[in-house]
Order: sequence, then structure tokens, then C-alpha cells
Amino acid sequence: MTDDAPAPDLRASDADRERVAEVLRDALAEGRLDMEEFQERLDATYQARTYGELAPITRDLPASGATVAPAVSMTKDPAAGGGWADRIVGGDDSGTSTWAVAVMSGFQRKGRWTAPRRFNCLAFWGGGEIDLREANFADREIVVNAVAIMGGIDVIVPPGVEVVVRGVGIMGGFDHREEGVPAEPGAPRVIVTGLAFWGGVGVQRKLPRAERERLREERRREKQALKEARRREQLEHAEEQRREALDSAERHRRELEESRRLHDPLNLHGPHRQHERRPEDG
Repeated sequence: MTDDAPAPDLRASDADRERVAEVLRDALAEGRLDMEEFQERLDATYQARTYGELAPITRDLPASGATVAPAVSMTKDPAAGGGWADRIVGGDDSGTSTWAVAVMSGFQRKGRWTAPRRFNCLAFWGGGEIDLREANFADREIVVNAVAIMGGIDVIVPPGVEVVVRGVGIMGGFDHREEGVPAEPGAPRVIVTGLAFWGGVGVQRKLPRAERERLREERRREKQALKEARRREQLEHAEEQRREALDSAERHRRELEESRRLHDPLNLHGPHRQHERRPEDG
């Protein structure tokens, strides 16, 4: 085995499986595979856990636009800019928690946790909250199976995540308002299913706490900057009024002096006239 050849027992990533699936789709479009064979290989692709399981699937197929079979890269290059790729952990990670029950009580899953591929929860005369805003995801698609009986369960997702609601309501209901919102590239899909009997399952889209704090800080700075700008405008206006008042006073003084000179050409009453000689001055 060469240094560039992938180790058969090395764990494959979701990106590796997607590259193999893309080759299979091209082969189907080109007529190299029929639909039945394509489906069998595609199922094997998404079930594969190592490079050794992935390699035989496309061994007899050329890569898209090439004449040689694709080699699965051994290197785990970091995703440019991070983002969703860093939050989809993949592999055998089953999540931090896979179920929750609230009977006349409540439960929460929030903060830094790993949402499993399937999360089952029940609220009976109680309530629950599943907050995915800061969570990692065990797969690109996770299922939240929520059963609310005379209770309520809230599912909170961050912006950019695709939401699909498939639950059934009996004298209750599921919130469908967040369906149809386009997903960001690479973002996971959250499928909300289950049963609401005399209860409800809500779906809300909210900003993560850090993003909310950042926006709040930006708004605070904008308000502070606007307040400072208004204060400067007020000071400049007050200074302008002061200068106008001084200019007006100066003009008035000059007008008085001019009027005095016109009526007192010898400046007998001026401030610089000589004092009259008095007898006592000798």
C-alpha cells in the first residue's frame, strides 16, 4: 500500500460518503447503472463506516469527467470558514442524549450538546424544550419524535436549518410556520414528527444566545453613537447661537460708537477726553 492510498480501517466522513454518492448519481445518469443497482450501492454508501467499505462501491466506475476511479482522500481538510461542517460530527456519535420524559413536570435540552439522529421525547401534563441553537448534530438529518399529551413541547432551531414537520395532531397540533424556509449550504435538516393529543408541539426559529448578545451590543453601540452625535449637534448649535449672540452684541456696540461719533464729533464725551483742570489741582 502506498502512502497516498487510504487506509481501509480509517473512518470515513459524511463528505467522503457524499463524494461516492455523487459518482453513483453520475453513473446512473450515464446509463452505467440501472435504478436497482444504483439504489443498492447508494444504501451501501450511506451505511459505510470506513474507507475499506466505501472503496469497492465505485471501483468499477469512472469519476465524473474522468476515466479513473475516484480515490477517497485520507486527509480531513478543515472546512473553509468552519460553520455547519464543524457542527455535524457524524460517525457513530449517537448524541449526548437520545430521549426525555416529562410527567407533570418538565425537561430541557439546551446549550452545548449533541443532538442524536433520533431524539424521542414525551410530555404528559408537562412541558419540554429542545434547543438546537448551540447544539452539534450527529448527522445531516435528525428526527425529533415528540409526543405531547395534554402538554407541550417546543423545538427551537437556529437560522439556516431546514425544518420539516410531519406530526399528527388530535385535538392538538404541530407548528408548521417554520417549514419552507430555505436552508443554508451544508446546514442540517430537522424533522419534527410524533403526536399531539390535547397538546401542542411548537417549532421556533431563534438566534443563538451569542448572536443575540452580539446584535444587542451592536444596537447599544449604535444608540450610543446616535446619542453622541445628537449631543455634538446640540453643542454645535449652542456654540453657533453663542457666536451669533456675540456677533450681534459686537455689531450693536459698533453701531453705538458710530452713532456717538456722529453726534459728538469732538469726542467731548468720549472715554479718552482729558480731565478738566480743577482749582485744587494747583
